[in-house]
Amino acid sequence: MESIDPLEQSLHTARARVLADLAAGEVAAADVVSMVEDSVVQRRWWVEQWPEGAEFLACLVAQDVQDALLETYGRWPLCPVCGSGDPHALEVEPELGPDPHWVCHKAGVKVAAVGSLGTASGGTSSS
Repeated sequence: MESIDPLEQSLHTARARVLADLAAGEVAAADVVSMVEDSVVQRRWWVEQWPEGAEFLACLVAQDVQDALLETYGRWPLCPVCGSGDPHALEVEPELGPDPHWVCHKAGVKVAAVGSLGTASGGTSSS
């Protein structure tokens, strides 16, 4: 059995985590999945240039997809914590770091790890 290259493994993990969040928000349509694939292709080149950046792939792919969705679909993922006021998107933190989370800046809470939005019912402060 052939071993999987660690960089490929990191890319697959980042892809799976972002797809899980998209599915949780029921926005994993074919065109949206293509946005994820486009990001993974671009990030593959990036991580080949800078292998130490592999641990940052999940946050980068999440941000890429969030940016791409903003242009065509709208804000994503919408905050499940704030029940009133204008709908607003969660942000990925850290912007470049391992173990990225979706964060609501209005409420000042971590909502879920990237890849775990499906388990976030909102209101869980894990700071």
